[in-house]
Amino acid sequence: MDGAPLVVCDFDGVLVNGMAEYWFAARHAALDLEATLQLPEGLPAAFQQLRPLIHRGWEMVLVAAELARADFHLQPWLEAYADQLPLALARWGWTADQLQTRLERVRERAIASDLQHWLGLHEFYPGVPERLRQLGDEGASWAVLTTKGGAFARQILASAGLEPWALYGHEQGSKPAVLARLLRDQSRPIWFIEDRRPTLEQVRSQSELAAVRCFLASWGYLLPSDGQALPPGIHWLEPDAFAAPLARWP
Repeated sequence: MDGAPLVVCDFDGVLVNGMAEYWFAARHAALDLEATLQLPEGLPAAFQQLRPLIHRGWEMVLVAAELARADFHLQPWLEAYADQLPLALARWGWTADQLQTRLERVRERAIASDLQHWLGLHEFYPGVPERLRQLGDEGASWAVLTTKGGAFARQILASAGLEPWALYGHEQGSKPAVLARLLRDQSRPIWFIEDRRPTLEQVRSQSELAAVRCFLASWGYLLPSDGQALPPGIHWLEPDAFAAPLARWP
């Protein structure tokens, strides 16, 4: 290993399983926008199936509203998720910014009214906090790069006594843009752990990011096919490998 790396971690699906909070926040944001929606308090199976395709927070709110439609069909979303988003936005007369703002207001309200309940909707994956703390023993640092609002991610990390070297929320720009800035500003290697294969493929497609070492977390929100026939430069990361010394990572 050529120097200890900066290990850049996606948040949701890599460090934390927040599925319960996603539904809680998405459901309440959708109800804020349309109070007549019939949405269950319990996590719907269809939402879980679509979660690996969701990229940004506002999409969760839109998906929640769609699930309330009497004529909702899951298969078109699974087959052509990106094509369904603009159709659904037009159907409801909403904008992405409107949905994102509403989602963040729901989270702010939940934190202000009962912080411990909101924190309890998130669960760190087994061994993750311990492994992050061990990175310093190997001379490495870790950062968080997420499409979640940075303030929310920082609250959750603080609840486990975790303080990253840096935290980049959606406010700091796209993941490839942040990685490009890190490559320019850092002399050490940049390793990126993500559970969303399309994001890693996007990173790999950009020549300026060729030096970023990419890992697909096997424990995240994955589609059944995501671990198959990975393109060159994307390494499959199992929990045992994540727990191992950095020199033994794939």
